[in-house]
Amino acid sequence: MPGAYAPDASGSAGVAGALALLTEHAHTERPVVLGYLEGSQYALSDALATAETAERAPDMPPAVVVPLLPGPVPQIQRALHETVAASGVPALIAEPLGPHPLIAQALHERLAEAGLARADRVRMMTMVTMAGGVVIAVPGGPAAVQDAEVSAVLLASRLAVPATAAALDGGSGAVSPAEAAARLREAGATHVAYAPCVIGPEADPAHLAALSKLAADMGAGIAAPLGDHPVLAQLIALRYVEALEKAFADQQR
Repeated sequence: MPGAYAPDASGSAGVAGALALLTEHAHTERPVVLGYLEGSQYALSDALATAETAERAPDMPPAVVVPLLPGPVPQIQRALHETVAASGVPALIAEPLGPHPLIAQALHERLAEAGLARADRVRMMTMVTMAGGVVIAVPGGPAAVQDAEVSAVLLASRLAVPATAAALDGGSGAVSPAEAAARLREAGATHVAYAPCVIGPEADPAHLAALSKLAADMGAGIAAPLGDHPVLAQLIALRYVEALEKAFADQQR
């Protein structure tokens, strides 16, 4: 049964494709199809139409759509539900990949790759000799920032330094990356690092570029986005299975 992932821009097909292959071969051993909410290529509606005609067991849905999102992004999730509803295909829609401890693990490892945190679980940052802090930058506005605070707590517990979340896109009513860094510094963090909680397709590249510039102007460190980090494939498979289990449980009621 195909799993159809739903990023919202085709510019990051390399990242999405790598995660799809890893999920298919290493975890689910099920066919994986990329479906985009925007653009004319690999449209989610086309992927769903193909899935509906594919051979499957009688009790299986035609597809499980796993949003390629590291956390809730309300506007993308609304578009996803609308696209699936308009297709008329009785596909299941899974939850976003995070918040989850594996997201915190991936953020930690991206910080370590940038030389901003120890690669092991020793609870200190290597970028400073005094207090440090991490700002997790997420797309999606205030609601997404609120959910990302869960990842911030998990990351802080791994690093033993304060961590907080901010809106990558600086949406109205949301804490901006600059404001979040200022708050950490007011709380005693002498050095701040930014950790983009971004896979790729769900974020505007201009917002990532602005975050990089902000970090450079502030003298702050910045890690690479999550991208195609292998733990995300584990989460895709987990959300896929959870969606099926929930559907089967609902059928028994």
